[in-house]
Amino acid sequence: MQKIVVLNPKGGSGKTTIATNLASFYSLRQQHPTLMDFDAQGSSIRWVQMRAETRPRIHGIAVYEHRPGVTRSFQLRLPAQCQCVIVDTPAALDSNRLQEMTRDADAVIVPVLPSDIDIHAASRCISELLRVAKMHRSENRIGVIANRVQRRKRTYQSLIRFLDKLSIPIIATLRDSQSYLYASECGLGIHELDSARARADVEQWQSLTSWLDAHPAPALRAAAQA
Repeated sequence: MQKIVVLNPKGGSGKTTIATNLASFYSLRQQHPTLMDFDAQGSSIRWVQMRAETRPRIHGIAVYEHRPGVTRSFQLRLPAQCQCVIVDTPAALDSNRLQEMTRDADAVIVPVLPSDIDIHAASRCISELLRVAKMHRSENRIGVIANRVQRRKRTYQSLIRFLDKLSIPIIATLRDSQSYLYASECGLGIHELDSARARADVEQWQSLTSWLDAHPAPALRAAAQA
Protein backbone atom coordinates (compact mmCIF):
# COMPACT_ATOMS: atom_id res chain seq x y z
CA MET A 1 0.00 0.00 0.00
CA GLN A 2 1.44 3.34 -1.06
CA LYS A 3 1.46 6.13 1.54
CA ILE A 4 1.65 9.74 0.30
CA VAL A 5 1.89 12.58 2.83
CA VAL A 6 1.06 16.16 1.83
CA LEU A 7 2.88 18.37 4.28
CA ASN A 8 3.62 22.00 5.03
CA PRO A 9 3.22 23.35 8.58
CA LYS A 10 2.26 26.73 7.15
CA GLY A 11 -1.45 27.14 6.48
CA GLY A 12 -2.77 28.20 3.10
CA SER A 13 -0.13 26.45 1.00
CA GLY A 14 -2.66 24.30 -0.87
CA LYS A 15 -2.25 21.00 0.98
CA THR A 16 -5.93 20.07 0.85
CA THR A 17 -6.21 20.94 -2.83
CA ILE A 18 -3.26 18.69 -3.62
CA ALA A 19 -4.52 15.88 -1.36
CA THR A 20 -8.06 15.84 -2.76
CA ASN A 21 -6.85 15.96 -6.35
CA LEU A 22 -4.48 13.08 -5.66
CA ALA A 23 -7.38 11.09 -4.22
CA SER A 24 -9.44 11.87 -7.31
CA PHE A 25 -6.60 10.82 -9.60
CA TYR A 26 -6.06 7.48 -7.87
CA SER A 27 -9.79 6.79 -7.76
CA LEU A 28 -9.90 7.08 -11.54
CA ARG A 29 -7.08 4.53 -11.67
CA GLN A 30 -9.27 2.22 -9.58
CA GLN A 31 -6.75 2.09 -6.73
CA HIS A 32 -9.46 2.61 -4.09
CA PRO A 33 -7.68 5.46 -2.29
CA THR A 34 -8.20 6.44 1.32
CA LEU A 35 -7.95 10.12 2.21
CA MET A 36 -6.92 10.66 5.84
CA ASP A 37 -7.76 14.14 7.10
CA PHE A 38 -5.74 15.18 10.17
CA ASP A 39 -6.83 18.82 9.96
CA ALA A 40 -9.61 19.78 12.38
CA GLN A 41 -11.07 22.11 9.72
CA GLY A 42 -12.21 18.94 7.96
CA SER A 43 -11.95 20.33 4.42
CA SER A 44 -10.87 17.04 2.86
CA ILE A 45 -13.68 15.11 4.55
CA ARG A 46 -16.28 17.65 3.40
CA TRP A 47 -14.94 17.27 -0.14
CA VAL A 48 -15.33 13.47 0.08
CA GLN A 49 -18.89 13.89 1.35
CA MET A 50 -19.76 16.17 -1.58
CA ARG A 51 -18.82 13.56 -4.17
CA ALA A 52 -21.70 12.13 -6.15
CA GLU A 53 -22.44 8.44 -5.74
CA THR A 54 -21.80 7.98 -9.45
CA ARG A 55 -18.14 9.00 -9.05
CA PRO A 56 -15.37 6.50 -8.19
CA ARG A 57 -15.46 5.97 -4.44
CA ILE A 58 -12.92 7.53 -2.11
CA HIS A 59 -12.81 6.38 1.51
CA GLY A 60 -12.40 9.30 3.90
CA ILE A 61 -11.22 9.14 7.51
CA ALA A 62 -11.63 12.12 9.83
CA VAL A 63 -8.58 11.38 11.95
CA TYR A 64 -9.09 14.55 13.98
CA GLU A 65 -12.36 13.20 15.40
CA HIS A 66 -12.46 11.12 18.56
CA ARG A 67 -15.69 9.14 18.56
CA PRO A 68 -17.11 7.99 21.90
CA GLY A 69 -17.44 4.23 22.12
CA VAL A 70 -15.24 3.58 19.08
CA THR A 71 -11.67 2.35 19.42
CA ARG A 72 -9.01 4.37 17.66
CA SER A 73 -7.81 1.38 15.65
CA PHE A 74 -11.35 0.69 14.41
CA GLN A 75 -11.85 4.33 13.45
CA LEU A 76 -8.61 4.37 11.44
CA ARG A 77 -9.08 1.00 9.74
CA LEU A 78 -8.53 0.89 5.98
CA PRO A 79 -10.74 -0.90 3.44
CA ALA A 80 -9.31 -4.22 2.31
CA GLN A 81 -9.11 -3.09 -1.32
CA CYS A 82 -7.28 0.17 -0.54
CA GLN A 83 -4.04 0.50 -2.52
CA CYS A 84 -3.17 4.10 -1.73
CA VAL A 85 -3.36 6.31 1.37
CA ILE A 86 -3.16 10.09 1.04
CA VAL A 87 -2.54 12.03 4.25
CA ASP A 88 -3.73 15.64 4.49
CA THR A 89 -1.83 17.17 7.40
CA PRO A 90 -2.77 20.18 9.55
CA ALA A 91 -0.84 23.41 9.94
CA ALA A 92 1.52 24.13 12.84
CA LEU A 93 2.88 20.60 13.28
CA ASP A 94 5.43 20.12 16.02
CA SER A 95 8.40 17.79 15.57
CA ASN A 96 6.73 14.81 17.23
CA ARG A 97 3.61 14.95 15.07
CA LEU A 98 5.67 15.52 11.94
CA GLN A 99 7.64 12.38 12.70
CA GLU A 100 4.43 10.46 13.42
CA MET A 101 2.68 11.46 10.20
CA THR A 102 5.63 10.81 7.91
CA ARG A 103 6.46 7.41 9.39
CA ASP A 104 6.50 4.75 6.65
CA ALA A 105 5.72 7.35 3.97
CA ASP A 106 6.70 6.35 0.45
CA ALA A 107 6.54 9.99 -0.66
CA VAL A 108 6.24 13.36 1.06
CA ILE A 109 4.92 16.27 -1.01
CA VAL A 110 5.56 19.84 0.14
CA PRO A 111 3.44 22.44 -1.69
CA VAL A 112 5.02 25.89 -1.56
CA LEU A 113 3.60 29.23 -2.65
CA PRO A 114 6.05 31.59 -4.38
CA SER A 115 6.31 34.20 -1.62
CA ASP A 116 9.17 35.09 0.69
CA ILE A 117 7.17 34.06 3.77
CA ASP A 118 6.24 30.69 2.27
CA ILE A 119 9.78 30.03 1.07
CA HIS A 120 11.08 30.61 4.59
CA ALA A 121 8.41 28.28 6.05
CA ALA A 122 9.23 25.61 3.48
CA SER A 123 12.90 25.84 4.36
CA ARG A 124 12.13 25.03 7.99
CA CYS A 125 9.74 22.24 6.98
CA ILE A 126 12.28 20.52 4.75
CA SER A 127 14.99 20.90 7.39
CA GLU A 128 12.69 19.18 9.89
CA LEU A 129 12.01 16.34 7.45
CA LEU A 130 15.72 15.78 7.00
CA ARG A 131 16.60 16.14 10.69
CA VAL A 132 13.59 14.83 12.64
CA ALA A 133 11.91 12.43 10.22
CA LYS A 134 15.33 11.07 9.20
CA MET A 135 14.65 11.38 5.49
CA HIS A 136 17.72 11.61 3.31
CA ARG A 137 18.05 13.50 0.05
CA SER A 138 19.50 10.40 -1.58
CA GLU A 139 16.21 8.54 -0.98
CA ASN A 140 14.42 11.08 -3.16
CA ARG A 141 11.21 10.71 -1.13
CA ILE A 142 10.65 14.46 -0.68
CA GLY A 143 9.26 16.45 -3.58
CA VAL A 144 8.21 20.09 -3.77
CA ILE A 145 5.27 21.50 -5.70
CA ALA A 146 5.58 25.12 -6.75
CA ASN A 147 1.94 26.00 -6.25
CA ARG A 148 -0.25 28.79 -7.70
CA VAL A 149 2.64 30.25 -9.62
CA GLN A 150 3.04 32.97 -12.17
CA ARG A 151 6.34 32.14 -13.83
CA ARG A 152 7.26 35.72 -14.68
CA LYS A 153 7.03 36.93 -11.08
CA ARG A 154 10.24 37.62 -9.13
CA THR A 155 9.06 35.43 -6.26
CA TYR A 156 8.84 32.39 -8.54
CA GLN A 157 12.47 32.83 -9.54
CA SER A 158 13.38 33.18 -5.86
CA LEU A 159 11.62 29.90 -5.13
CA ILE A 160 13.52 28.09 -7.88
CA ARG A 161 16.87 29.39 -6.62
CA PHE A 162 16.01 28.36 -3.07
CA LEU A 163 15.10 24.81 -4.09
CA ASP A 164 18.22 24.46 -6.22
CA LYS A 165 20.30 25.16 -3.12
CA LEU A 166 18.45 22.50 -1.14
CA SER A 167 18.80 19.85 -3.85
CA ILE A 168 15.13 18.93 -3.44
CA PRO A 169 13.33 18.15 -6.71
CA ILE A 170 10.48 20.30 -7.98
CA ILE A 171 8.04 17.60 -9.01
CA ALA A 172 5.38 19.94 -10.41
CA THR A 173 4.73 23.60 -11.14
CA LEU A 174 1.02 24.36 -10.91
CA ARG A 175 -0.57 27.55 -12.14
CA ASP A 176 -3.11 29.61 -10.23
CA SER A 177 -6.26 28.24 -11.87
CA GLN A 178 -9.98 28.55 -11.20
CA SER A 179 -10.36 24.91 -12.26
CA TYR A 180 -9.28 23.80 -8.79
CA LEU A 181 -11.95 25.91 -7.11
CA TYR A 182 -14.65 24.72 -9.50
CA ALA A 183 -13.67 21.07 -9.01
CA SER A 184 -13.53 21.41 -5.23
CA GLU A 185 -17.03 22.85 -5.04
CA CYS A 186 -18.34 19.80 -6.91
CA GLY A 187 -16.45 17.19 -4.90
CA LEU A 188 -14.25 16.49 -7.92
CA GLY A 189 -10.61 16.67 -8.95
CA ILE A 190 -9.32 18.37 -12.07
CA HIS A 191 -8.84 14.98 -13.75
CA GLU A 192 -12.61 14.53 -13.55
CA LEU A 193 -13.49 17.84 -15.22
CA ASP A 194 -14.38 18.39 -18.84
CA SER A 195 -11.09 18.17 -20.73
CA ALA A 196 -11.47 21.59 -22.36
CA ARG A 197 -11.89 23.29 -18.98
CA ALA A 198 -8.85 21.79 -17.26
CA ARG A 199 -6.57 20.45 -20.01
CA ALA A 200 -3.64 22.73 -19.11
CA ASP A 201 -3.95 21.86 -15.42
CA VAL A 202 -4.05 18.12 -16.07
CA GLU A 203 -0.90 18.41 -18.18
CA GLN A 204 0.90 20.11 -15.30
CA TRP A 205 0.12 17.10 -13.10
CA GLN A 206 1.90 14.62 -15.37
CA SER A 207 5.32 15.24 -13.82
CA LEU A 208 3.84 14.86 -10.32
CA THR A 209 2.08 11.57 -11.01
CA SER A 210 5.15 10.22 -12.82
CA TRP A 211 7.29 11.02 -9.77
CA LEU A 212 4.80 9.26 -7.51
CA ASP A 213 4.74 6.22 -9.79
CA ALA A 214 8.48 5.99 -9.17
CA HIS A 215 7.78 5.71 -5.40
CA PRO A 216 5.54 2.65 -5.07
CA ALA A 217 4.79 0.85 -1.83
CA PRO A 218 7.51 -1.56 -0.58
CA ALA A 219 5.60 -4.67 -1.70
CA LEU A 220 5.31 -3.30 -5.23
CA ARG A 221 8.99 -2.33 -5.25
CA ALA A 222 9.95 -5.84 -4.20
CA ALA A 223 7.76 -7.39 -6.90
CA ALA A 224 9.28 -5.14 -9.55
CA GLN A 225 12.80 -6.11 -8.48
CA ALA A 226 12.08 -9.85 -8.34
